[in-house]
Amino acid sequence: MKIAYYPGCTLKTSAKNLNDSAVAAMAKLGVELVELDRWNCCGAVYSLADDDLLHQVAPVRDLIRVKDMGYDKVITVCSMCYNTLARANNLVRNDEEKRYTLNSFMEEETDYNGEVEVVHLLTFLKDEIGWGKLKEKVTKPLSDLKISPYYGCTLTRPRDIAIDSADNPRIMHDFLEALGAQVVNNPAGIECCGSYQILSNPDAAYSNINKIISTAINRGAEAIASSCPLCEFSLGKRQKQATEKFGDGKTLPTFYFTQLLAVALGVDDALMHFEIGHEKSRELLASKNLVGA
Repeated sequence: MKIAYYPGCTLKTSAKNLNDSAVAAMAKLGVELVELDRWNCCGAVYSLADDDLLHQVAPVRDLIRVKDMGYDKVITVCSMCYNTLARANNLVRNDEEKRYTLNSFMEEETDYNGEVEVVHLLTFLKDEIGWGKLKEKVTKPLSDLKISPYYGCTLTRPRDIAIDSADNPRIMHDFLEALGAQVVNNPAGIECCGSYQILSNPDAAYSNINKIISTAINRGAEAIASSCPLCEFSLGKRQKQATEKFGDGKTLPTFYFTQLLAVALGVDDALMHFEIGHEKSRELLASKNLVGA
């Protein structure tokens, strides 16, 4: 099976551990992620200004690329990219006047009327592969691994593009259970990681990060799984500063959900790029005999 794939900017640089593990894992499942021709940055954040149509050009142009390639569905793994693309898609589908303005502005592009479906990889795994079939494909069950799923903001909000309930999401829980992991529920797993406040108000962000990490640790988690490079930056790269400032200094390894998928499916360790993630990530998996030391 082939399906259009939008990687996004960060997945080609600092989050190649998210990209490469996703592509390799899906190949193990018989799915070829076909990268879009001439894709551009989606804009990273969906503009909330009602008159900011220019901000929608970037994501809509990516959706035009999907249409021009002959696909009616596009997969993305970054939750920020998913949120931005899906909300821009809804705008085009539901607002005739703005759709006309966007198409007129991009006069050299194919007219776009919302023909493409934007799908997050977790949703694709749930609906197109199925948890039962995924479980059958697992060659290295994560049975001795206690993982706390972290959803953050953009997978579950707003309601019209959310992939699960904002109050009690289950999709990543079910995904991890299919891989054989012991899932540790974290009530703070649906709270914001601090996002861009890490730059403008770092103490506020650090307080959020500490709450998410400390709650997971107190509930017995050995690691956290996420799907967002910005969340990984906060929870992975900045958690030590956060827990030292607002907590007891304890930290947790962090993984992208695609890395755990790749491990469970027996993908070559080199494609998971543990060296650019949390310093204890490989060490934890090696202690469970899931990867080499």
